[in-house]
Amino acid sequence: MDSSVIKNSLIFKGLTENEIEHCLNYLQAQEKRYKKGSAILHAGDMTDRMGLVLSGSVTIESNDLWGNCTILSHVGQGQFFAETYALLSGEVLLVDVMANEDCRILFLTVNHIYGAISDEPWLLKITRNLLRISTRKNLMLTGRSFHTSPKSIRDRILSYLNSVSLQKHSAAFDIPFDRQQMADYLEVERTGLSKEIGRMQREGLIECRKNHFRLIS
Repeated sequence: MDSSVIKNSLIFKGLTENEIEHCLNYLQAQEKRYKKGSAILHAGDMTDRMGLVLSGSVTIESNDLWGNCTILSHVGQGQFFAETYALLSGEVLLVDVMANEDCRILFLTVNHIYGAISDEPWLLKITRNLLRISTRKNLMLTGRSFHTSPKSIRDRILSYLNSVSLQKHSAAFDIPFDRQQMADYLEVERTGLSKEIGRMQREGLIECRKNHFRLIS
C-alpha cells in the first residue's frame, strides 16, 4: 500500500500512525488494481465499501440503455468515491465507477462505523472526516450544475474553465478530461465542443493544447 497517500488522505486526517494502522484493520482495508477502461463498480449494484484512489484516477459516470454517457466527476489520487453508498448500505448504485487509467484502489468497509458504540478518539476522528468528505462531494456536484445550466456551449466551457482556474489559483492549468470526457461532463456534443474551443482560441479568449488551458483576460 502507498503509505504516503493513505496518511495524507482526508479520511485519516488528524490520526496518528498507530491509529491509522488500527483503522485500516477495523475498516478491512483491501487493495485492488484495475486496468484503464474497466468497471470498478456497476450501476444497479450495492456496496458497503468506499474507495480511496492510491494511484491513477477514475470517473463517475451515468450510462443509460441507449448508450448515452454523462461524466459526473473525476476522482484523482488521494480522493474517494462511493462513500455515500457505502455508508447507506442497501442503496442501489445509480452510477458506474470506471478506471480512467490504470489505477490502484484501496477499499474501506465503513458501513458499520455508525453502529459502533465507542468514545475512542480514532473512531470520533474517522466519523468527523467522513462528514467532511461527504460535504466536499456535495459541493463538487453542486458546482457541476453551474457548468451544465447555461444554454450555450461557450458559457458552459467558460463556467467550467473559470472554476478550475479558481481552484488552481492560476490562469494556466491542466484539466483531468480528454475532449470526449469534457463533452460528456458538460453534456454537449464533442464536435460542437471542439468547434467552440477553436473559435474561442481564434478570438483570443483562451489558449489550449490537448488538456492544458490558459485563460486570457
